[in-house]
Amino acid sequence: MTVLCAWSAQAQNKNYITRVFDFMPAPGQFVNNSPEYHVGEPRDSVMARVLQRLGPEIQVIPIYDDDDNQIGERTVEKPVTGRLISLGAFGGYVIFGFDHPLVNVPGEFDLQIFGNGFGSDSLAVAGGSSEPGIVVAGVDMDGDGVPSAGDKWYELAGSEHSNAKTQKDFSITYYRPDENKTPVPNPNNSAITDMEYVRWTCNSTDSLTEGYVARNKFHSQSYWPQWTDADSLTFSGTKLRCNAVDASGVGRYYVQYFFDWGYVDNRTDYDYGIGANSTSSEPYSEAVRKGYNLGFNLDWAIDADGNSVNLTKVDFIKVYSALLQDCGWLGETSTEVCGAIDLHPDAPIPADPVVRGDVTGDNTVDVSDVNTVINIMLGKASASDYPNADIDGQGGIDVGDVNMIINIMLGKQ
Repeated sequence: MTVLCAWSAQAQNKNYITRVFDFMPAPGQFVNNSPEYHVGEPRDSVMARVLQRLGPEIQVIPIYDDDDNQIGERTVEKPVTGRLISLGAFGGYVIFGFDHPLVNVPGEFDLQIFGNGFGSDSLAVAGGSSEPGIVVAGVDMDGDGVPSAGDKWYELAGSEHSNAKTQKDFSITYYRPDENKTPVPNPNNSAITDMEYVRWTCNSTDSLTEGYVARNKFHSQSYWPQWTDADSLTFSGTKLRCNAVDASGVGRYYVQYFFDWGYVDNRTDYDYGIGANSTSSEPYSEAVRKGYNLGFNLDWAIDADGNSVNLTKVDFIKVYSALLQDCGWLGETSTEVCGAIDLHPDAPIPADPVVRGDVTGDNTVDVSDVNTVINIMLGKASASDYPNADIDGQGGIDVGDVNMIINIMLGKQ
């Protein structure tokens, strides 16, 4: 996997995004435009443009002496540019990181991720343009610095997590369209030029299991990410309930209602004075009253079974579009990301915890730990490679350590 880093020679603990690990939008009207795709360019080039949009803006400022003669220049980095990327329909995602682990500071927001959601400040209305994306935190289990198969991911559960209409095991497959086929327009809406553009199938439990991402007259480029040769794209995750209502009743005016908290591009963002939006002049208490997105807390992390997880630090952040929804001439609902900041870049980075019974160092206690101890006993592995193998503290590696691991697994220790 290619990792794109910005200004790696600079000091650590920058509060802005410095790495983009992956970007794969689902089909949508802004795909190949945000960021722009150039014909024939490779994936790495697209990734670099994503980093340019999400990372800092570099400004070179001249330095003058007392006689107004330029004597040099200095470089200034603006933490968040506000230039957006679009993730397309459900499942489209971006994975990014900072130049250091993101630390969980107890009781505080740890991260702010910016979108372009907006709408009424009135809690009675609580709607406008809301295209929520879910945040997932990744832990680099193998220490290789990039997301890989052995790493662990934890969803940050927002306000809709326990809603009966939230589908936790949702999966959808999109199929590459024939760009030369005869379009099927919507006879009731001149803005929609192809109702059957990108076909999809899914395992929905509350709506259709097949349908299309329609094409509109406002965006005529291909909606399929052109840097991939794949004939189909499959995405999985948590799907939120639809939040859009046709307030006009005739397809002219759609309102996308806010969810309470915990999603990107859901509400107006509070930027703490250094972000993409223009809310920094407002007192924090006023932002709270108006229901702004104040950030994301690693304390919200849950595992695949929905259990709370105590994360001390994370290495990767993933954001993906969480709705499968069409709004007529407005098109599909697609999460936009405009940058992110670490709210505590100088927080001390905690040491990796030692999990009792974890011989292999993957922060879990399972049969692999038992097998490793047995291999040490049989001479098939070296005890020096596994400093935590002496589970019972008796100074040797023997059947007592095996029994203790099994008891830990069974909850008896």
